[in-house]
Amino acid sequence: MEYRRLPHGGEAISVLGFGTSSIGMAGDREIEAAMAMALENGINYFDMASADAAPFPAFGRALAGQREKVYFQIHFGADYQSGKYGWTTDLEAIKRSVDWQISSLRTDYIDFGFLHCIDEEADLQHVLKGGTLDFILQLKKQGVVRHIGLSSHTPQVVNQALDAGILDMLMFSINPAYDYEQEGEFAIGGVQERRRLYQRCEAEGVGISVMKAFSGGQLLNAKTSPFGRALTEYQCIRYALDKPGVLTVLPGVRNCGDLKRILGFVDAAPEEKDYSVLASVAPQETEGVCVYCNHCQPCPAGLDVGLINKYYDLALAGDVLAGDHYANLEKKAGDCVGCGHCDARCPFHVRQTERMEKIRAYFGE
Repeated sequence: MEYRRLPHGGEAISVLGFGTSSIGMAGDREIEAAMAMALENGINYFDMASADAAPFPAFGRALAGQREKVYFQIHFGADYQSGKYGWTTDLEAIKRSVDWQISSLRTDYIDFGFLHCIDEEADLQHVLKGGTLDFILQLKKQGVVRHIGLSSHTPQVVNQALDAGILDMLMFSINPAYDYEQEGEFAIGGVQERRRLYQRCEAEGVGISVMKAFSGGQLLNAKTSPFGRALTEYQCIRYALDKPGVLTVLPGVRNCGDLKRILGFVDAAPEEKDYSVLASVAPQETEGVCVYCNHCQPCPAGLDVGLINKYYDLALAGDVLAGDHYANLEKKAGDCVGCGHCDARCPFHVRQTERMEKIRAYFGE
């Protein structure tokens, strides 16, 4: 398992997380077995926005004596008092639900306290000024909440939360359909707007946990995929992990079979994760734009072409640390020998040899 560090705190988070939206239907025994399998295979990040209350007590039992091995995303606004999921911005209902979630998980602290599913500006203002944020900040001061997060599908709303300077983590929907579709119910924001949001999160040290990596299964079926062809789970996971700021992807797990299949990503061959097929089906906005897919690898001169491009784009977007990260690379743009290998292999038709000259000049090599 690969782990990525949370900039605000340094926690090592597994790149594969565990989404609990559907596992409640599996029954207590299967839920506990899935938790055990996840821990055995190095998964340590669990999102608790479930469709019902079942995973909470089951996870609590499965984690007896092992609480320190996991990080929980607990949602302030997900209400389980009826046994099923409900959404609320009512502060008293939030307090009751959070108390129940903590008790059911048999814990006394929350790793990530999330403002839950805030997609509209009015809802953001309500939780910021109506007491919910103050409640989370109070719990953080007491040591009950370790980090503050937000889950949203709306770039404009996320940017306002980032402006407030309150976030350590963002839960956001990232997949090729949402990034390249016209705006829809969930695919909110254009290609460049969403790209700038990922870059801003990276620049400000806000980690991203990815929801809806498969677009609710839409991308896995040629009949429902907006591209007219199916992608695989591994392609979608790799796509999300290559975006700036992303620390972990949270596939929805229904049972141990789902989890075993998802875990196969760790040892899958690079060809199984290669999503360069998008170049032939995505809109023209992708033409000539490096998406860090590393389809051009291996570079004959040993350059990590995707990472060099990522640090350059982040620097252009205002990330003051990107230059330091670039400076620490073993091989830089100035080491490019201009062989054209990457130009020939790039499915998005990026002229990398020309781009390496620009990057070399930008960083003053």
